[in-house]
Amino acid sequence: MRIITEAVAGTLESSDLLVKVSPSRDKTLEIHVASDVMEQFGAQIRRVVDDTLRGMAVTDGLIVIEDKGALDYAIRARVQAAVLRGAACEELNWEQLS
Repeated sequence: MRIITEAVAGTLESSDLLVKVSPSRDKTLEIHVASDVMEQFGAQIRRVVDDTLRGMAVTDGLIVIEDKGALDYAIRARVQAAVLRGAACEELNWEQLS
């Protein structure tokens, strides 16, 4: 799956996150994560993001995450929503989403 347009999902409210996706200029997958709890949970946030993108077979795009203490399920849902919007996905493969 490729990101073909800019898209966002989420908010900057406490216990949520904002995910922004956009097309990659050089056809690579680039991920930037900023979090209020990066020191304690940065590795787990990155693991959830990486697993979600791998599960959706995302091959290229720019993913920018601004986390405000979201739990794993919220991270997964927001990343999925932003990617599906950015890929202009019209038919959803429910098995691909976990």
